[in-house]
Amino acid sequence: MHDIRAIGLDPDLYDRGWAARGLPPTAAGLVSLAEARRAAQTALQKAQSRRKDLSARIGAARSKGGAGGAESLMAEVETLKREIAEQTEIEADFAARLHDRLADLPNLLAPDVPLGADETGNVEIRRWGEPYAAGPTKDHVELGAALGMMDFESAARMSGARFVVLRRELARLERALGQFMLDVQTAEHGYTEVSPPLLVRDRAVFGTGQLPKFAEDLFQTTDGYWLIPTAEVSLTNTVADQITDEGLLPLRLTALTPCFRSEAGASGRDTRGMIRQHQFAKVELVSITTPEQSAAEHERMTACAEEVLKRLGLHFRTMALSTGDMGFASRKTYDIEVWLPGQGRFREISSCSVCGDFQARRMNARIRRAGEKGARFAHTLNGSGLAVGRALVAVMENYQDEGGRIAVPQVLHPYLRGLSRIGADEG
Repeated sequence: MHDIRAIGLDPDLYDRGWAARGLPPTAAGLVSLAEARRAAQTALQKAQSRRKDLSARIGAARSKGGAGGAESLMAEVETLKREIAEQTEIEADFAARLHDRLADLPNLLAPDVPLGADETGNVEIRRWGEPYAAGPTKDHVELGAALGMMDFESAARMSGARFVVLRRELARLERALGQFMLDVQTAEHGYTEVSPPLLVRDRAVFGTGQLPKFAEDLFQTTDGYWLIPTAEVSLTNTVADQITDEGLLPLRLTALTPCFRSEAGASGRDTRGMIRQHQFAKVELVSITTPEQSAAEHERMTACAEEVLKRLGLHFRTMALSTGDMGFASRKTYDIEVWLPGQGRFREISSCSVCGDFQARRMNARIRRAGEKGARFAHTLNGSGLAVGRALVAVMENYQDEGGRIAVPQVLHPYLRGLSRIGADEG
């Protein structure tokens, strides 16, 4: 959410920022709406002040026995009542229109975001490891079916497309991956584990930027709750409507939760396998920081997500997203893409974003230095550390052998009671 006062002070700055996202000039219309609202507020305040003055004069006239004068004043009060009601409605209409316009506008981008029309403009920052090169490879769907542990047909009968049933060792491997990721982020990277709600109200999803613009991408219950598309929603909203002591920052939170997405905009894309599911598990990372800390925290968060892939021995690259591929609430985003030999390409497994004060303004999340009276808006960051289902896919495809068995990465052995291979020999 943007500050209309800041837009009024430098409308060109905002128009240039939105132009980088392909939007037309917008600031002048917002400023005009704000001016119309202020004019309505001024008229309303004048009418209210006049009514208060008349009420006092009516009381004085009655106390002196001047009934005729009081009646004249009362007639004017009745006229003012209608005027106040009209001006109240006009002011509320301008306020709602301004709020809705501001709520639909994306965050301004950081100056160093690469220019580009879409994902083809993304820039590789670094890569780690080497691609899998051990002969012919199968994708995870073939591998899982041959093992009898990945069942899309049963899932489709009960839930439809974009669901899967995992069995036996693959179900254990998925659970082990999530636990391993949580342990790395909590024990080594200083994140506090949280078990948050999976159902949230409108205000929570509005705060992180999914509503109102992206409602079709979410699942909603019949009684007004939204299923979280990511634990970012729940974790970030723990500071909503709060003033947090800056001495406690950066506040680093993590959670392993199911996530739910309708994938409304992904019709026909990634229909095969586990890449794009309606329900999936993810370890989320969220940081609440001061404005001065947020850029460094973004680099740190990205490194925390990369470290999981390094421990798993998975080849990856880190990309800076271009202006045409950025998320609604983000100022700057790094995508981490893991190599999937079954597809012969890199696929996103983590997206780490710094949002500045954009989300904090929407959810009224403020911070304050000890001993100071004034508060300012926090900066928020979020990232995946990692998407568990895609990590499972990456392990299966990268650690397969010619017989279709899956070697278990060494770091996961303690989570699987020493199981080192999934397949005929140990299945």
